[in-house]
Amino acid sequence: MFKKNSNHVQKNLFGLFNSLPQALQKDAKQSSQYCFYNLIFCNIAEDIFAKLYSDKKSRPNAPINAMLSSIILMQRNNWTYEQLFEAIKFNILTKFALGLDSLDDIPFCPASLFNFQNRLSDHFNQTGENLLEQVFDQLTEDQLKALKLKTNIQRTDSFMAASNIRNYSRLQLLIEMVIRIHRVLSDEDKQRFAEKFQAYINKTSGQYIYHLKAADLPHELEKMGQLYQWIYENLYATYAEFDIFKIFERVYTEHFTVVEQKVTVKSSDQLHSGCLQSPDDVDATYRDKNGKTSKGQAINVTETAHPDNPINLVTDVAVNSNNIDDSQVLGGRLDRIKHKTPDLDELHFDGGYGSSDNDEKFDDYGITPIQTAVRGRQSAVTIEIEQVSDDEYKVSCPQQTVSSQPTRHRHKAEFDLERCQQCPHRNQCSAITMKKYNVFYFSHEDYLARRRQNRIHDIPKERRTLRNNVEATVNEFVCKMPGKKLKVRGAFKTAVFAYSVAISINFGRIYRLILDDPEYFKAFFFFIFKIVNEQVNFMRFLYRLWVLQLILRENSVSTLPPGVKRRVESRCF
Repeated sequence: MFKKNSNHVQKNLFGLFNSLPQALQKDAKQSSQYCFYNLIFCNIAEDIFAKLYSDKKSRPNAPINAMLSSIILMQRNNWTYEQLFEAIKFNILTKFALGLDSLDDIPFCPASLFNFQNRLSDHFNQTGENLLEQVFDQLTEDQLKALKLKTNIQRTDSFMAASNIRNYSRLQLLIEMVIRIHRVLSDEDKQRFAEKFQAYINKTSGQYIYHLKAADLPHELEKMGQLYQWIYENLYATYAEFDIFKIFERVYTEHFTVVEQKVTVKSSDQLHSGCLQSPDDVDATYRDKNGKTSKGQAINVTETAHPDNPINLVTDVAVNSNNIDDSQVLGGRLDRIKHKTPDLDELHFDGGYGSSDNDEKFDDYGITPIQTAVRGRQSAVTIEIEQVSDDEYKVSCPQQTVSSQPTRHRHKAEFDLERCQQCPHRNQCSAITMKKYNVFYFSHEDYLARRRQNRIHDIPKERRTLRNNVEATVNEFVCKMPGKKLKVRGAFKTAVFAYSVAISINFGRIYRLILDDPEYFKAFFFFIFKIVNEQVNFMRFLYRLWVLQLILRENSVSTLPPGVKRRVESRCF
């Protein structure tokens, strides 16, 4: 049964915070943990997670805002789960961050936290809805409004997030799958098929291939193909529903093909980047970018970038397979980014994000794309294209300007051949020499691409380098990945990491801003009042005032009614 956690709103008169000396209370209020409580913990919309729990009367859930805040703190401090629970038990500031006001308070046990994350994962797999993303969006929206940050100028970039998996060679992966299939067999089947698995089960996959020679590899791959075919035909009926067998079936179809009952090994050229990289992470894909290889996911980050903002906040985070092009990622997120920040009219990015499809979206949304680099080789001669009408363009080179003519599929510009022959750049020009003209062919997409590439010259010089600072934001994510490798596996857990770190980054920037100028803290007062108005039972509040008046008037609890006296003495007041 879903239940909100509002116990933290009304502090205990004899609680942990009030028992501290005044000097320590002042220090605690200036700590990042106390600020985290006010800005993050108190503003998590727990209603988002009601759908994870039963509507029937039953045992209530563990405090959701405490579990989510713990996940964020764990990423913020690079804690393990063991370190997290140690901090919850013994670190006073961590208790303050989670709204706890007693040394005895432990909001949840490890099993509750793991079960909660499993619920989130199951909900994501069933619906495609990431509830943690909704929390990030809700917090960020409130923060942008509270600080009155301008969101019309933003910047975006991506980085590789390698999964915490072993790097398998092709043969080693195939052997590893055989070993794992053997593990799930019943004792009876292990005895029946011992001969088939004997060569692989007494050593690791790495130990098996260690003694092989390069000349043996083709023969070993053929043996693997025959064994895979036998396993599939003989064990499918019994073990098809096992998760590891589903992974095995995927590997079988990716690496082998069966024609007329004969299995053959696919060549390396037939394997694609989406093939399984490890049985421990079925979502990981392969990417070779600028000579750097990665197996895992890619994380795309978008943040505000207006020069007038005192700080800039991350507004959008997306996790995708790393073999998807940046331009496709941006195209898929542009609708959502525009929905969250409707006033967006200028977006800065590098050359990897430009595409004709994105150009059309930019036009539809009235967004000016600022591309800071150009993908691919560029012509030594600059040819400008300006659209006059739907079917006519003005095309200019350093020597002349002409009007275009439509062809069946494209447009063409015919330059005067005599003037072109006198041009010092004629040997580097991309125009094609014909009998009468030098002809330059182009499409509307080429026009959009050139317009996008030239937009950077239309803005003031001080705004032309705005994209560069997004690298610092990327580094704030990467520094949470030891050796540029995630501590987790799988697309969903990568998303949990990404959104948790994004919330932490935004909070860190706001906290540093408040330290520099405490006046900014006033912008967040409405958070606290909103929580109080929504969650505090006013009658309970009046009751506590009445009890407090009785204690102060009589200077003793002995005159209180028996029931009230028991509650006060047990500190349940």
